[in-house]
Amino acid sequence: MRRATGATRATRSAGATGATRRSPATRAARALGLGAAAGTAWLLWRRLTEAPISLGGRVVVITGGSRGLGLVLAREFAAHGCRLAICARDAEELERARRDLVERGADVYAAVCDVADEPRVRAFLSDVVARYGRVDVLVNNAGIIQVGPLETMSAQDFRHALDVNFFGALHTTLAVMPLMIRRHAGRIVNITSIGGKVAVPHLLPYDCAKFAAVALSEGTRAELARHGIKVTTVVPGLMRTGSPPNALFKGKASLEYTWFALGDATPLTATSAERAARRIVEATRRGEAEVTLTWQARALRLVAGVLPGALADGLGAVNRLLPEPGGIGSAQLRGRDVANALTRSPVTALLRRAARRNNELAAPSA
Repeated sequence: MRRATGATRATRSAGATGATRRSPATRAARALGLGAAAGTAWLLWRRLTEAPISLGGRVVVITGGSRGLGLVLAREFAAHGCRLAICARDAEELERARRDLVERGADVYAAVCDVADEPRVRAFLSDVVARYGRVDVLVNNAGIIQVGPLETMSAQDFRHALDVNFFGALHTTLAVMPLMIRRHAGRIVNITSIGGKVAVPHLLPYDCAKFAAVALSEGTRAELARHGIKVTTVVPGLMRTGSPPNALFKGKASLEYTWFALGDATPLTATSAERAARRIVEATRRGEAEVTLTWQARALRLVAGVLPGALADGLGAVNRLLPEPGGIGSAQLRGRDVANALTRSPVTALLRRAARRNNELAAPSA
């Protein structure tokens, strides 16, 4: 009896050990099952609650709508039958954009407005409501980009980036929010950047401002959902909008412009602005939470999530390949002023074509 009891105990012990050994796999399987069930429930909930809206007749406000991605987005929304309100800082540039849109059959209101100036933003949006009666969609697209090593950047450069890229979006959001809450409807689309998810070397003021813009976008989506307002965070990689001639460069400005322009110039490294605009408009229509544009940006986000340390070290290696801080010191120049033989060569033909098409070549006011 004792032997049997010992054997029984041994068997029980072995069974318990086996169960213990199997338990991590069992727990993993259960976790996967729960995850799959939760994912399925979330997709069903999205299908029921996030039915695409029709854009025909909607009033769409686009900041920075006079050139680049903003102008391409305005064209795409106009093609869907939207009524447009665009703003920018340069009056001549804005008028060219307005004529471009009118020639395409758009109903468009254009006004000079610096989004960093909160009173002017509120006045602009008040004029939009006076003209159209409401704002259905706000696209926070206005932005600046400063390129150069950290050693060449001042605190003022960081403040300037935050004023436009973050506070500009905050000013417009706070202005339209009460209007949308009263109607229990609305869309807010924030054009951020992969630089708002991964800090890219030689773009630190831009990176910091875009990180803040991502936080604003994600937070407002959570808080405004109960009011029927959908907020979409757009995270683009490189796009051929034609914008490098208007970017701001410090340090060895011509060399900085060269690497920046080349990255923006080919189908292998950058998607077309038109393709990006179509995807953004569709995300707006569907009220999607977040859209990452380009496979390169998606890959960077994946590596950042899985191997953040390795990515940081890799970016440090990339930084060693970029121009050193010497040269013109703290002077800041626009890309069009530091172009060189390589940036005027056939290698950048697609970039220059996009710049002509998207109103990027005219000199903005100071």
